[in-house]
Amino acid sequence: MLSRQFVRENPEVVREALANKGVDVDLDRILDVDEEWRELKSRGDDLRHERNEVSSKIGDLKQAGDEEAAQEAIERSQELKAELQEIEERADELEAELEASLLELPQIPQESVPVGEDESENVERRREGFDDLRELPDDVEPHYDLGEDLEILDFERGAKVAGGGFYVAKGDGARLEHALIQFMLDVHREQGYEDVFPPIPVNSASMRGTGQLPKFTEDAYRVEGTNEDEYDDDDLWLLPTAEVPVTNLHRDEILLGEDLPLKYQAYTPNFRQEAGEHGTETRGIVRVHQFNKVEMVNFVRPEESDERFDGLVDEAEEVLRRLELPYRILEMCTGDLGFTQAKKYDIEVWAPADDMDEGPAEGGRWLEVSSVSNFEDFQARRAQIRYREEHHESAEFLHTLNGSGLAVPRIVVAILEYYQNDDGTVTVPEALRPYMGGTEVIEGHDAVGETKLGGE
Repeated sequence: MLSRQFVRENPEVVREALANKGVDVDLDRILDVDEEWRELKSRGDDLRHERNEVSSKIGDLKQAGDEEAAQEAIERSQELKAELQEIEERADELEAELEASLLELPQIPQESVPVGEDESENVERRREGFDDLRELPDDVEPHYDLGEDLEILDFERGAKVAGGGFYVAKGDGARLEHALIQFMLDVHREQGYEDVFPPIPVNSASMRGTGQLPKFTEDAYRVEGTNEDEYDDDDLWLLPTAEVPVTNLHRDEILLGEDLPLKYQAYTPNFRQEAGEHGTETRGIVRVHQFNKVEMVNFVRPEESDERFDGLVDEAEEVLRRLELPYRILEMCTGDLGFTQAKKYDIEVWAPADDMDEGPAEGGRWLEVSSVSNFEDFQARRAQIRYREEHHESAEFLHTLNGSGLAVPRIVVAILEYYQNDDGTVTVPEALRPYMGGTEVIEGHDAVGETKLGGE
């Protein structure tokens, strides 16, 4: 979150960020509340000072025998106490409103972030892997058809056991997901990441710490109650990303300079309702309610976060380089920058089957498999994560960054389409073969039950 001092001293900067990010918040109301709160706090300090002076005189007046003056002092002290109580109650109300309002203010984009209204104004920085493409079938079959043909993806049974937006990976499809998860974890261990296996449910305090609450309540899966019900810090939600529990590992803590940079990685299933999502991405496993992902979370000194951002992008890219999948790097403009982010790059893998309007000349479409974000001190303020270089020094807020390494289902999509062969089989990327028992080609499996006979 933004500090109230920053908002107070830089209202036009905040106003510009609200406009550039397309966030509708009544900034004038926040400034008015802050001003009234500060006036009340000042008035309260004056009243306390006066009350202390009056109280200190009462004993002296009684000792001097001036009962009338002593009584007047007692009455004045009681008046001051009543007035002070009224002011403190009002100040507490304003404090609560101010804190809630500050949670609605988005992060300020870095100056280098391109200004734009929406995703159409994002900036492509580079493409990788297109100079030496493998030979593809004349008509690449979409992953959702190929997966069913090979009996490695089952959408009907996924919907049967959980509802729309869920799928079942079977046989070599399940092995492929497991292989990708372990492969990614191994790659990031080489890069100096420490493994974390966090809880799947997270509490409201954790969701608020990373910015999911209160802004994105409708997309979350609440464990009990409806998303419209009021919630407290202890209410539980299914995590939408491992960013939430891993970042909050150090909520309300002070780290030491010698701990930094701190690099964690975590594999988790992730749960998102994707409220309001429509279109072709709802078919197959591109946009589903539960998906596997490996997440990287970094805690760094403020002066190191820009350099670490570049390093995090490279660490995520390494997975795609080893899988030999073509991809591109896209910088988000202000209008497509997330609520919590000061800067963000998306890494988008190429899936050649389904053409999109903004796809590459080779056809197909881009699939986001990683968002690498620098939050600066935005999350650290919300979660109260600080550090100090030495024990005797004052603590300050550190910077947090995160990046997916990577979203597993969309990598499965890219592999099924890019490594597809003319005979309908799929070549396993060389880097994954040791994780699949040496399997070089996914040839598919036989159907089970009467469906293999064409029955219903």
